[in-house]
Amino acid sequence: MAARSTSLPERFGLDRLATPIGTALLVTDAEGALRALDWDDYEHRMRELLRLHYGAVDLSQRSAPAAIKAALSDYFAGNLGRLSAIAWRIAGTPFQQKDWTALAQIPAGTTMSYGALAARIDMPRAIRAVGHANGSNPISVVLPCHRLIGADGSLVKYGGGLERKRWLLRHEGVEV
Repeated sequence: MAARSTSLPERFGLDRLATPIGTALLVTDAEGALRALDWDDYEHRMRELLRLHYGAVDLSQRSAPAAIKAALSDYFAGNLGRLSAIAWRIAGTPFQQKDWTALAQIPAGTTMSYGALAARIDMPRAIRAVGHANGSNPISVVLPCHRLIGADGSLVKYGGGLERKRWLLRHEGVEV
């Protein structure tokens, strides 16, 4: 019989923010760092990603820090640079963390292929691994996996749906 874990579940707050593309779910920790951002119609997927990254999670209704909500609202109002003001913290494998940190370096209004991101993190043959890591990205929009496109310039995969990806890219001035 396997021993049961005696560690306590991670405790995070859950808040909601109305955006032009749906209600965003904001998960923050006790220090006010963003741990997850997903969409209300993908809440089940978000909870599963939290479980995979943190193990047991206790989510309770709690307001996200005003600074996070203001920065996101500003972004959706057209001030694209405001995402960099958001404090975030991630859990994941070392590869996932490297990938997600590199995502944050892709400027608004630009796109990059999965292969180019793999090369940027010095793993040019890890294109599929980059795709899988982006599929597990817990912080949508802020870690902008929507800026990744296929090698042929096509829109491919987005956890929040391709219509949201298309909207986000257009919002940032990318012709899609």
